Amino acid sequence: MNSYQLLLGLCVFVPIIGSVLLLLVGPVHEGARNVLAFVSVLCSFVCAAFMLPLVTAPTQNTATLTMMGVDILHADRLAVFMALVSTGVGSIIVFYSWGYIAKYRHRDEYYFMVVLFLGAMMGLVFSRNLLFLYLFWEITAIACWRLIGFFRDKDYVLRADKAFLVTVFGALVMLVGFIAIGAEYGTFDLGKLSGRPISNLAVALLLTGIFAKSATLPLHTWLPDAGVAPSPVTALLHAAVLVKIGVYVFARLLIATFTVDPIWHEIVPWIAGTSALVSACAALVETDIKRLIAFSTISQIGFIFLGLSVNTEMAVGGGLLYILMHGVAKGGLFLCAGIVEHGTHCKDIRKLGGLIKTMPVTAVSFALCAFSVMGIPPFGGFFSKYLVITGTLASGQLAVGFTFVFGAVLTILYLFRVFTMVFLGEPGEAVKGHHAREGSYEMVISVASLAVLALVSGLFVSAPSELAHMTATQIVRVVP
Repeated sequence: MNSYQLLLGLCVFVPIIGSVLLLLVGPVHEGARNVLAFVSVLCSFVCAAFMLPLVTAPTQNTATLTMMGVDILHADRLAVFMALVSTGVGSIIVFYSWGYIAKYRHRDEYYFMVVLFLGAMMGLVFSRNLLFLYLFWEITAIACWRLIGFFRDKDYVLRADKAFLVTVFGALVMLVGFIAIGAEYGTFDLGKLSGRPISNLAVALLLTGIFAKSATLPLHTWLPDAGVAPSPVTALLHAAVLVKIGVYVFARLLIATFTVDPIWHEIVPWIAGTSALVSACAALVETDIKRLIAFSTISQIGFIFLGLSVNTEMAVGGGLLYILMHGVAKGGLFLCAGIVEHGTHCKDIRKLGGLIKTMPVTAVSFALCAFSVMGIPPFGGFFSKYLVITGTLASGQLAVGFTFVFGAVLTILYLFRVFTMVFLGEPGEAVKGHHAREGSYEMVISVASLAVLALVSGLFVSAPSELAHMTATQIVRVVP
């Protein structure tokens, strides 16, 4: 086993093993448990970072981990890129949790599920085999189910059940597609399946699972309901990891591995565009701050699907860059919303207002992250959104391209609305008479870090853009 194979194994198994150790450490010492949770995820991020020299080499080197003659894990540019985004933002979310979760019950289970979730995400990202991919896919569903229903209220549990049923239904449909592909070609190994054509029925089966996981219309309603979860959980689900599983598998299977009918490169953009516009309109009238940001996530996921499905190097590079920029900025928005909810015990934006006076760091951080999601230069979100839309227009899909331009305008409107109603103006009834103030130092440092990253990633966009472009060059290679 060489050093890169060791790094690959550590990237996946450290958080998985660490999650189990958390159950043993938690009852003994809470501080040690918190540190172990953070270090487990951070270790995965560091291992992925150390694999960058391998996958960014001009020869497109890769690393494969084999057990008993079966290739189970494989690291290439797409996998390492996704691992860096997920564990990078995930590490900040775990650190934020130190302050947010401190006063709630079931903390041991919370950290166990969060770290297990991120470990399963790494397993899915690096999976070399369709069956392993499905296994890790379902582990993330179980962890999300427990995390969404964390507060145990009956209504919250019902919403967790809804999320579980929708995503598992999609996963089972997708599994049928996996079985059909395996039966046709006699293997589930993605390396051996590279470049193989698959039927339109198989594509439709895979897309059902992908759209269910990524909350794309019409399988989107579970995601706004998941806002009942703790704010670090919603940040994890909506920004960093869960909804990105679908777009990653879309890129991995339908762009980088299989050859599909070109008609899907016209159908998927319109599905994404419809989802983006409907959810953006919902965000314009929503009054619950977490549900509003959740609808925004559904809309922005549409931009990522657009970039990947257009399948040109510019558009795919923009879609991949969008995964990074959206993960950073939207994670920041959810964590800021968590500080507001923590300090006011209110999520209704009509009852808030004037919080910039008592929560200045949170207000500025929210604004900076919002600018990135809006696509305002020089923030990171501008460059990814520009590449996606420009790549779409350059491919000749003018109608769908201008549809997303309209969606980008709606994004500016609803995020400006929520910022002015929450942080500007006179204090609302939920603020008057309350001692609303900034969250704990862990929470404030986390949102400030993501806000700075949202800006810095735009000012120094060349590095992530180059990695996204190199990855795009790799994954569009098998498509005519």
